[in-house]
Amino acid sequence: MTEELYVKDVMTRPVTIAKSAVITEALDKMLNEGIDPLIVMNNNSVVGIVSRRSVAEKLGTKRNSSISPNSIHVANTVEEDFTTVYPDQDIEILIPLLQAYKIVVVYDDDHRLIGKVTGEDLLKVYRPNATLDEVTEEACTIDTEERVVHLRRRMIDDNILRFIVTDQDRVVGIVTETDVAVAMRNFREVVDDKHQDHRIRNLLVKDIMSKPVLSISAGSAVDEVINLMIAKKISSVPVVRGESLAGLVTRDSLIRAL
Repeated sequence: MTEELYVKDVMTRPVTIAKSAVITEALDKMLNEGIDPLIVMNNNSVVGIVSRRSVAEKLGTKRNSSISPNSIHVANTVEEDFTTVYPDQDIEILIPLLQAYKIVVVYDDDHRLIGKVTGEDLLKVYRPNATLDEVTEEACTIDTEERVVHLRRRMIDDNILRFIVTDQDRVVGIVTETDVAVAMRNFREVVDDKHQDHRIRNLLVKDIMSKPVLSISAGSAVDEVINLMIAKKISSVPVVRGESLAGLVTRDSLIRAL
């Protein structure tokens, strides 16, 4: 199969945003399109990417608390976490690239943007030959009553993208960088500057988490997990064994298993 497939067979339409756009526009576009990240353009050239995580980090910093989210531009959140390929290259070149980068940008021979490949795009046609146990990671958990400021600290200090939310050891939700980005945007838009510091300290994980959380049983097949992720446009799924949390399957863990 891999000998007959090329980058052009898995690449999809590139979703872009101007470097001069505001980050709220970028966040809305990512949510509406169900993608992460966006390709950032300036004068018809790719200059980087903007992700939900970078938006969450920008909106969550105290030094930006007095600035309206609608006044912060994408230029202030641009990352260089991407690489490039050409459409006629073999599909297998994408595996190590997507293990190292968030997105692969596809250029034509004239160096014009014609497509992109993400982990989700690759998993639609290329599946890991692994058991569920082999792609399951340890799940980081957080209590419903924990404060969001502490959640953000753990995300930044420990480089954690998502937490399974528990209430007396029961899985009740999930909180990701997307939830943080949306919550910070909404919070900053409705709370006066002078009250933000006090009010944000009282914001709890249960106030921003996504629920109910989709999960899979420990006996599920890897294909079943991937199909669920693609259908629901999610990047992770908790694994449960009976009533207990057994771990977490993420898009990254699936790409690493290829």
